Amino acid sequence: MVRRVRLGVIVPSSNTVLEPLTQAIVASITDPDLEVTVHFSRLRVTKIDLSGDASLQFSTEAMLAAAQLLADAQVDVIGWSGTSAGWLGLQTDDSLCREIQKVSGIPATSSILALNELLRASKAEKIGLVTPYLTSVVDAIRKNYAAIGFPIAPERERHLVLTKNSDFGLVTEAQLDAMVSEVANQGGADVVAIYCTNLRGARRAAAWEKTHGIVVLDSVATTVWGMLKMVNVSPASVMGWGSIFSPQQ
Repeated sequence: MVRRVRLGVIVPSSNTVLEPLTQAIVASITDPDLEVTVHFSRLRVTKIDLSGDASLQFSTEAMLAAAQLLADAQVDVIGWSGTSAGWLGLQTDDSLCREIQKVSGIPATSSILALNELLRASKAEKIGLVTPYLTSVVDAIRKNYAAIGFPIAPERERHLVLTKNSDFGLVTEAQLDAMVSEVANQGGADVVAIYCTNLRGARRAAAWEKTHGIVVLDSVATTVWGMLKMVNVSPASVMGWGSIFSPQQ
């Protein structure tokens, strides 16, 4: 009998990258006894900076409203496919996911909760970071990771100084190729986080890992990884999207 699993994903409203990538990752699952579908709900997000109004985009109330729409579809798990906890405080996603489950009765995870779980499991010592964000946002991310034992050295970080979320989706794979190459080869990173769900990194992860001998933690892919684990679907059922989906993970 085919098992049907519904993944519910909260999406920043101006994001145009994560939905097709998430669908493509899930489409690579070839288990004949498994039917996985993805369902999306949008949260209004148009810019990323450290201002008060930008931070309010990620209010618990707004998140819960998006989650409740997914609950109407009777999804099996809800994933916040966004990286805001990186600069707002890594603990914010823990509390958010508890609130989502409390209100909806549906287990929840996030891109960053899953990414951090994979980061801890990797035992990496040299963390690389690739983002489109402003320097002030990147500084906040680096500070938060240093506080949990994962310092990110300046030579292992590249960012594009962008603030409009819609602009993040225009960054090309060629630009990301260059940024990852610099972080891995000049900076010596052994794990590289693609830290924005509106960047086209997921499809390049396997190639970067092969070329540079690194582990890639792409934030779109980590959301899928975390949701699959939460509903007891082996991430190894995903084919061709990088080492985080290998059986040992």
